[in-house]
Amino acid sequence: MIFVLSKTLGVMLLPSNFLIGLGVVGMLLLATRLAPLGRKLLLAAIALLAICGFSPLGNWLLYPLEQRFPAWDAARGAPDGIVVLGGAIEPDVSAAHGVAVFGHAADRVMAAAELARRYPNAKIIYSGGSANLVADDSAREADYAVAVFEALGVARDRLVTERRSRNTVENAEFSKALAAPKSGERWLLVTSAFHMPRSVGLFRKAGFAVEPYPVGWRVGGWADLLTLPVPASAGLDHVDTGYREWLGLAAYRLAGKTDQFFPGPDRP
Repeated sequence: MIFVLSKTLGVMLLPSNFLIGLGVVGMLLLATRLAPLGRKLLLAAIALLAICGFSPLGNWLLYPLEQRFPAWDAARGAPDGIVVLGGAIEPDVSAAHGVAVFGHAADRVMAAAELARRYPNAKIIYSGGSANLVADDSAREADYAVAVFEALGVARDRLVTERRSRNTVENAEFSKALAAPKSGERWLLVTSAFHMPRSVGLFRKAGFAVEPYPVGWRVGGWADLLTLPVPASAGLDHVDTGYREWLGLAAYRLAGKTDQFFPGPDRP
């Protein structure tokens, strides 16, 4: 149910989609007896889109998410395994062209390949299926990850692919089943920094203890909280991304999929 809602209502409520829809409704009302309301909705949509696109609002949403977990401390020693969450490869475009096509989260793959080189005895699980509401078996992200890792020098027999997951809940559950972590083993979780709080909460709930390895930060530091984005599409993208994560944290907590609204490093 959460998956279906996230791909329907969740998409509709993304700030950029919602505000554009609000503006369209306002325009349509201009031709009716509700024209005064239409003008108000249209003006509100334009104003709010401008705020989202040209203000640092998106950075304010992302900054606390990205700062929740510190960079991983290599001094603790070599990990036994590495779980890499999907999101780096666009499965539909990759299927259309027959080669892996990267999206916004390529850092996950690059970081995992470097970790694999640094820790040659660590197992590697790449977890990523298709996030489409309706999907067939032809476009699964993990299928294209194999060739990418091999090209980066990671031997095929070190890589376990999990290709069924549609969201982070399933990433956690299916990855645990494949890893079958033993007591005392240490597993790293590689995903984007803004996505780490939600991911860690879900892995903890699934009973899979992981050590966060955040990558792909989108906000640099405090100075970025006062920086105006250029172009506006960058600001809108940050607002949508941050909003989706905070909404996901709330939804998973209400659904009982996590034990905390905002998981952090204070819990093992």
